[in-house]
Amino acid sequence: MTRIDAKFAALKAEGKKAFVAYVMAGDPDFDTSLSLVRGMPGAGVDIIELGLPFTDPMADGETIQLAGQRALEGGMTLDRTLQLVRSFREGDDTTPIVMMGYYNPIYSRGVDTFLQQAKEAGIDGLIIVDLPPEEDDELCIPAQKAGLDFIRLATPTTDDKRLPKVLQNTSGFVYYVSITGITGAANASAADVAPEVARIKAGTDLPVIVGFGIKTPEAARDIAAVADGSVVGSAIVAELAKGKPVPEVLAFIASLADGAHRA
Repeated sequence: MTRIDAKFAALKAEGKKAFVAYVMAGDPDFDTSLSLVRGMPGAGVDIIELGLPFTDPMADGETIQLAGQRALEGGMTLDRTLQLVRSFREGDDTTPIVMMGYYNPIYSRGVDTFLQQAKEAGIDGLIIVDLPPEEDDELCIPAQKAGLDFIRLATPTTDDKRLPKVLQNTSGFVYYVSITGITGAANASAADVAPEVARIKAGTDLPVIVGFGIKTPEAARDIAAVADGSVVGSAIVAELAKGKPVPEVLAFIASLADGAHRA
């Protein structure tokens, strides 16, 4: 059982939905980022989604694009991202960490080398947004053989013909993108999300977590109520971008987590 499986089993036993929080590794700098990530479990975060900075983040809106630029300008690299995870693991061996990013840095490192390093660092799963199911042999299958979950995105445009292909080799959980477009662009609607989650659940036993467009504790609650949990990213990154100290950002994260847990 992976850390992700164990977390969902524990939440189910408690009758709670999951709260997943996204931050960009190294934003605005390594030490601040590490401090924030270390504080997340205490703020109620069930799964940490850690962005890997990349120069061409095509799925991300301006907020997360700028976070990636700040991280890269601060010297963040794949190696330093893995070091951040290792440093986190020194004090926490249970909270799942999912790395979200793009394939280019992994391809450049070499898939086998990357997977070995990621597993040793303490990463539990991958969300690689620019690798479709047709490329599963490239990273998805090797990742699962290495003991990492490969989490696939489903979107409003994933029709009934496409959905089985998306679900085929997915593990850990399914990430449903609640809006058409980029991160931070619009507000998610529970009324729109509910039938889509039900449609996905008809095809898989995996938990379905919903992200994109969730910015408030109320939205986190409403979305989690119709899914297995909610993800917040851009709203958290925006708080960091304002220069707020880590304790204030963690207080905001705690309010979002409380919303999801009240679903």
